[in-house]
This record gives sequence, C-alpha cells and structure tokens, in this order.
Amino acid sequence: MRILFLGTGDIGLPSLDWLLSTPKHQVVGVITQPDKPVGRKLVLTPPETKVRALAAGVPVFQPQRLRKSVDEVKAFDADIAVVIAYGQILSKAVLEAPRLGCINVHTSLLPKYRGAAPIQAAIREGDTETGATIMFMDEGLDTGDIILIEHLPIAPDETGGSLHDRLALAAPAALERALDMISAGNVVRTPQDNALATHVGKLTREDGAIDWNRSAVEIERLVRAYTPWPGTFTRLPDGSPLKVHATRVVPQGEACPVGGTIVSGNPRQGLIVACGEGLLEITEVQAEGRKRLPAADFLRGHLLAEGTRLL
Repeated sequence: MRILFLGTGDIGLPSLDWLLSTPKHQVVGVITQPDKPVGRKLVLTPPETKVRALAAGVPVFQPQRLRKSVDEVKAFDADIAVVIAYGQILSKAVLEAPRLGCINVHTSLLPKYRGAAPIQAAIREGDTETGATIMFMDEGLDTGDIILIEHLPIAPDETGGSLHDRLALAAPAALERALDMISAGNVVRTPQDNALATHVGKLTREDGAIDWNRSAVEIERLVRAYTPWPGTFTRLPDGSPLKVHATRVVPQGEACPVGGTIVSGNPRQGLIVACGEGLLEITEVQAEGRKRLPAADFLRGHLLAEGTRLL
C-alpha cells in the first residue's frame, strides 16, 4: 500500500524505519511538525522523522496547521495514513483524505488512558501491563475502532523512559499485522466501550510536584512514571527546589503523623521521608543548578535535620 506517515515524536521512529525498509509498502510522504529552535543557541533543528525521511528520498511536509492543508494531504495519493505522536489534531477532511482513512498507534490498552500521557499513567496507577493499540482514527480523542492490541508487561522498576522505548520497539510488529489485515480486507473493527474510558491530559512540570500526604508506594510509582519527563520535585525546608530522580519504599516503615517529615537526613542512614502512609527513601537527587547525585553524596554537604519537613 501507499503509506503516508504522520509523526514527530521519537516513539514513532522504529515504525517509520520499518515502513521505509519493508517491501510490503511504499512510504509516499512524511508529515511532521515544523523545525524548532533547540538548546541555548536556539539552533533550528528538524524532527528526526524529517531527517530519516529525507535520507530515504521521501518528501516531507511540515505545515503549521495541518487542518488547513487538506489539498496537500490529498496530493500524496495515499492508500492509508499511519499516525504516531504527530502532535496536531486531525480534522475530518484530513482523516478522510487517504483512500482507506487513517490509523493510529496509541500506547495504552484502549479505551483506558486516552490522551497525551498514557505511558506515565500506566506506571503511576500501578498497572502490571500496557500495550500498543492500533485503531482507525475518527474525530474524537483516541475513540476510534480498534484493529488489534499488542500487550506488554510493565516491570516493577519500569520508568516512563524505559516503557516508552519498549513500546516504540513493539509498535512495528503490531503495525505490520494491522496493515496486513487491512491489505487483505479482513480487518475486524472493534468499537471501544466509552463507559470504560479514562482520559490523561498532557503533563507539565508542575505535575511532578510531590504530595507527601500520598502513600510511599504511590510516590515511588510517580517518580518512576515521570522519569525522564516531566520529572518530580520537592522543596527543602528552606524552600529551595530539589529534583527527585529515584526512590525506594522502606519495607515495613512506620510513618510520622505528618507527611514530608524527614526521618533521616545524613549520609550514613540516607534520606528517608515520612509519607501519608509508609516511609520513602530518596536515593538520587539534584539541587537547583547542580548535577544529579546519589542522595548520600548530596547529604554530605546538606545535612537535613530530623523532624523538619520537605515541602
């Protein structure tokens, strides 16, 4: 089939690489977001999807607003569009431009976790599995009919970053199966049960603020889920911010009555904090303007008095 690929995020790169290499299909174009300034020098940098497409001799289209570019989408004369982390809402006209419509690779077990942050949500909520859902797109937010789901277990030490990478690598096989079904004309469309749907919005840095009234188990999951983005942070007793990169639940820890109370704050015993339920040891931190450190190294220069509180 003639494939039009729409994607910007790195999670779609393995799927794009497979599409560019497989003899089963022809990638007739790649649509991605415009180049953006990156770094302190604000160097205008193209998305990696653009770089790989141009290297393969595939034309690239980068509209500011795709919904105003229906004619350009139609000009690709695609049989179907594959959409993975593109970054813009597609209008009905764009969705209908390819002959067979648009399919999407979504990184959750739909209808659970519709929206922008399903990977982080699955870890944060303590799920033991997630997956990649291939679905036909409609005008709703991740509401289209399901073609198939590729299940993937979530490891006990999984982070948002590691799960992102594993899902990215799992997506091409699922995408190949879905395209095979569509090519053969034997795809079965399964409507989603909207009553089971949950929505997870786009994350911001403020979402990473630790609420010490939550349980130690919940906070430990939050830290892993939000690694590397948006990250988690707390504030030291003096009010200065402290990024929290890694934690572990203290087995059978008895919490103080006030969440955030420092139970231990020295290099020998580590940084242990009372939560709404249980105790949490913070094992890696980063002070503002400093490099990431094991908590013990941080505490050698920043002793924290027992009984004071993280904010």
